[in-house]
Amino acid sequence: MSGFDLTLLDHDNLGGTIYQKLCEALMKGAFKPNDRLKIRDLAERLGTSVTPVRDAILRLVQDQALVLRSPRDIRVPMLTRAAYLEIRDIRVSLEGMAAARAAGMATPAQIAALEALLARNEDAMAAGNTALATELNQIFHFKLAEIADMPVLGDILRRLWLQMGPLIADVYGGAGRTMIDHHYPLMDAIRRHDGPAAAIAIQADILLASGPILERIDAESPESPAS
Repeated sequence: MSGFDLTLLDHDNLGGTIYQKLCEALMKGAFKPNDRLKIRDLAERLGTSVTPVRDAILRLVQDQALVLRSPRDIRVPMLTRAAYLEIRDIRVSLEGMAAARAAGMATPAQIAALEALLARNEDAMAAGNTALATELNQIFHFKLAEIADMPVLGDILRRLWLQMGPLIADVYGGAGRTMIDHHYPLMDAIRRHDGPAAAIAIQADILLASGPILERIDAESPESPAS
């Protein structure tokens, strides 16, 4: 696990805070596929007892973000090819919808915020800071649903990113320009308030990124290619 901050808990709502902290860590790639999570170690880092951590872990198992192999063996799963393709295709549809609507609604300040995220992502990649680059990429994608004012869609995307965030983080550093190039035509479409072009750009981004992700999945557990 990377150096993700698991401190500063809200003790008024400890269980929910731990759950949200772990969700954030998964979505931003602090954990990688096949990582083993130890409840006691997490509790020590969080400065709490094991009970609320265990409860949060069980919620994440229900979310399909973690796998409980045994009470002492909790893992970040490696998605199967079929599971990843299903998530990818859902993202293509939903994020395309969000991008199209965001392009029509984005204010100059919101466009500037997206441009700043993209610039910071470039700097992080150039510096070899894969953890930060991965986090900024996730924030960039979520910003589209936020700008589109689609909170229900945003909640669905968070559930999907819980499952695939560790996998994206695992390949992000080695995938090079594949993970960011289509953000530029997306930004161009948003500046022009061109919804259809924005949808096409974000969909191309997701589909292009699926190449190295599928290679990683197949290297772990080869399956007959489904598409």
